[in-house]
Amino acid sequence: MKSGFVFPEWAAPANVRALFTTRIGGHSLPPYAGLNLGDHVGDDADTVARNRMSLAEQLPASPCWLKQVHGTRVVAASSPAGEEADASVSRSAGEVCVVMVADCLPVLFCDRSGTVVAAAHAGWRGLAAGVLDRTLQAMACPPQDVLAWMGPAIGPEAFEVGPEVREAFLADSPLAQQAFCAGQGDRWYADIFALARLRLEKLGLAPAAISGGGVSTVADPSRFYSYRRERVTGRMAALIWLASSR
Repeated sequence: MKSGFVFPEWAAPANVRALFTTRIGGHSLPPYAGLNLGDHVGDDADTVARNRMSLAEQLPASPCWLKQVHGTRVVAASSPAGEEADASVSRSAGEVCVVMVADCLPVLFCDRSGTVVAAAHAGWRGLAAGVLDRTLQAMACPPQDVLAWMGPAIGPEAFEVGPEVREAFLADSPLAQQAFCAGQGDRWYADIFALARLRLEKLGLAPAAISGGGVSTVADPSRFYSYRRERVTGRMAALIWLASSR
């Protein structure tokens, strides 16, 4: 099962551990075939629990599974499961922050000293509303000390949006126009990786501190779930935690 994971390539301290699951492995049957971790998508509940137990074998503790609502609320990773939030943060070894995705952008964070980690779920609504901003605020460390990794998400060739999406980002920064390409009629193709990078740089992260991005969930059905591609599908997870020693 471990061979199906994506491990971030970034300059995180040695005590920061992180991974991104794929659909490879697991016990779910079609249309969720593989390692579906979402318990809210119609898959068999016992099968999802079995998938989560398999994942837990790779973790120091059960993750802080959230009820994600495309908002900006950030909670502690020690919170009870099912908290309505779209990001979590931890300063304690062994607490696992997690967000689930199937096209939305997962962003993992840590500080350069390895004292705090966080995970954020950044669909376009949450990204425009400030979920990354709130996550950095909850980390409570200088932006120049923060590293970020962007996991697989919907690629710009598939992320067709309406004019209201473009307007929401342009209202925050005119630089966002570079992340949109014109489609048919009033439609646009959006680059969520570029939009997130712009937001992170605006928040004070150095360009070199932002890693990942560019891997499309839509373009690789053998590895990734994609809501845009399949509608009825499973969920993957991005997870991060602090190890017990540095």
